[in-house]
Amino acid sequence: IFVAPGNAGTEMLEKGENVALTDVEELLAFARQQAIDLTIVGSEALLVEGIVDTFEAAGLRIFGPDRKAAMLEGSKAFSKDFMKKYGVKTAAYEIFTDAQQAIAYLQNVSFPIVIKASGLAAGKGVIICPQLSEAEKAVKDIMENRQFGDAGEKIVIEEYLEGVEASILSITDSENILPFISAKDHKKIGEGETGLNTGGMGVLAPNPFVDEETIKSFHEEILKPTLTGIKKEGMKFNGFIFFGLMITSRGVYLLEYNMRLGDPETQAILPLMEDDLLDILLQTMEGNLKNVQLHWKKAYACCVVAASGGYPQSYEKGKIISGADEVDVPVFLAGVERKSGLLQTSGGRVLNVVGLGDTLAKARQNAYRNIDKIHFDGIYYRKDI
Repeated sequence: IFVAPGNAGTEMLEKGENVALTDVEELLAFARQQAIDLTIVGSEALLVEGIVDTFEAAGLRIFGPDRKAAMLEGSKAFSKDFMKKYGVKTAAYEIFTDAQQAIAYLQNVSFPIVIKASGLAAGKGVIICPQLSEAEKAVKDIMENRQFGDAGEKIVIEEYLEGVEASILSITDSENILPFISAKDHKKIGEGETGLNTGGMGVLAPNPFVDEETIKSFHEEILKPTLTGIKKEGMKFNGFIFFGLMITSRGVYLLEYNMRLGDPETQAILPLMEDDLLDILLQTMEGNLKNVQLHWKKAYACCVVAASGGYPQSYEKGKIISGADEVDVPVFLAGVERKSGLLQTSGGRVLNVVGLGDTLAKARQNAYRNIDKIHFDGIYYRKDI
């Protein structure tokens, strides 16, 4: 299993080997040279760039959305228009390419309001603004100061939905969508869901707030119209599709699509899967998804993310990590590299500890009992996942 670019975790896999490649053409050349049987794409940037189209044109097997479908994640403006066009239940919104027009629009909205950079912003381009002054600042930060780079050329201003978030990862062959079990991500850096947005600080699976009624609404009002849109827009691909939901007193709404496995939801969900994931991917690519049934352990998972002090703003790297070999539950290394045989921090979100149990309480207990064994200078994790 070659991983590009990989980290210390993938380097230590028995069958894993890291390859320092990030460019589509380099990856294509490597896949040809090594006669790679299957490529699975995790990078949203590569998907938006069209890596799937490039590999398929070269006759190589690749799992992920084509360039057109990847825009459901790559452009929030595109995805909101897609939702509206096909009747997917979502929050009311407006799209702006001019900061002054956006600020003028804000004078007549009710608060709180949500402001999103349209492009890719590593999960951080969403700002909830309780009042006008914060909303005006968010528009200027995104569009004029380019807080999220080119992702802020266009913004979406969206009504704020009060409720509980839920994530549903799914697999699709663009004729069928097969959902995985639900998960509950914790996006904010601070306990009690306070502070800045992050890429995710922890996950519970299955989501304790997702009941049969929620699943039924999700299927009817979100999944089915999404599949209709995929077919009508001619998006032909085998890949993952992630639904970010908000469960409100007015029903279930779609917040966003991701066109890949979500992080850190995947770390909590896959340990509960009884099936072989590779087998499911191959069945999907062979056109057998409609005959696939997923099987899940009767258990719960709690994933807790350990981050570098200062994340999601500035933080230091190169802190030595100890205790990761003392845990007795799955640990997934993220922003970690190995230097001189030592594990060191190399990113904002450093590692994930996943506790399993036959109750949610036991899963949480196992996660926290083990993450307490791990240390690096500045380690931070939420205690309320």
